[in-house]
Amino acid sequence: MSRIGAASRSSFGHTPMASNSRLLASAMVGVGAILATHFTLWIGSLKLEDVSVSVASSVILVTSHPLLVGVLSHFVLRERLNATMAVGIGLGFAGVIVIAVADSSARSASLIGDLLAFLGGVAAGLYLLAGRRLRKRIPLLAYAFVVYVTATGVLFVYAIVLRESITPVGNVARELILFLGMAVIPQIGGHTLYNWSLRWVTAPIVSLSLVGEPIGSSLLAWVLLDQVPGVAVGIGGALALVGIYLAAMGQGPRMREAIATRDIE
Repeated sequence: MSRIGAASRSSFGHTPMASNSRLLASAMVGVGAILATHFTLWIGSLKLEDVSVSVASSVILVTSHPLLVGVLSHFVLRERLNATMAVGIGLGFAGVIVIAVADSSARSASLIGDLLAFLGGVAAGLYLLAGRRLRKRIPLLAYAFVVYVTATGVLFVYAIVLRESITPVGNVARELILFLGMAVIPQIGGHTLYNWSLRWVTAPIVSLSLVGEPIGSSLLAWVLLDQVPGVAVGIGGALALVGIYLAAMGQGPRMREAIATRDIE
């Protein structure tokens, strides 16, 4: 009997269902590593000495991934863009470019910071695209748990490899409260909301909605860091918001169909 039980367990371990589960788990771990890479590159563009760029420039460049997401979604995910969505993505990306050109520093060293922010945007685009495919098959909480835990572990490894301190400096209590706030509001709240939306909304729309982030970030940097945004921030921000509106309008029929046929998480 023990041999039969062992054989049954061995056979079950090699069923297509078990293999598929392992494949999905590996894919989620990969997405978590991509998310950690996104954070490492982006924060590096803001914090690395001598090459860091302004908050506005960094956030703008890191949110320049709608073009990548739109093109890859069209050709890889077969999520065809209609004319309205294409114009919206184009305008949104144009708004990002306007702000980036106007706000970028003349220092040659800042090009490294710009490159780090842009590569962080590429990682963000891959994160959204992969999430779009996986969220069709994986419940939200399971997906978020595996991805976030993996990202935390990979970030810890990055910190060790790059010899970065993980100990808060200055007012420890204040720093811990700030870290907790960042974990709860933008990560658990913001990223989880985006991961939920990836099941019902196409990747380009989710990606383009992030273009609004430079506007809020620039305003916060103005208030908290005395980094005063120029007129171009307003012009580029207006272009970005118009792009978001047009892309969302173009997504309307597809979104209504998804909502009508969705199941319960």
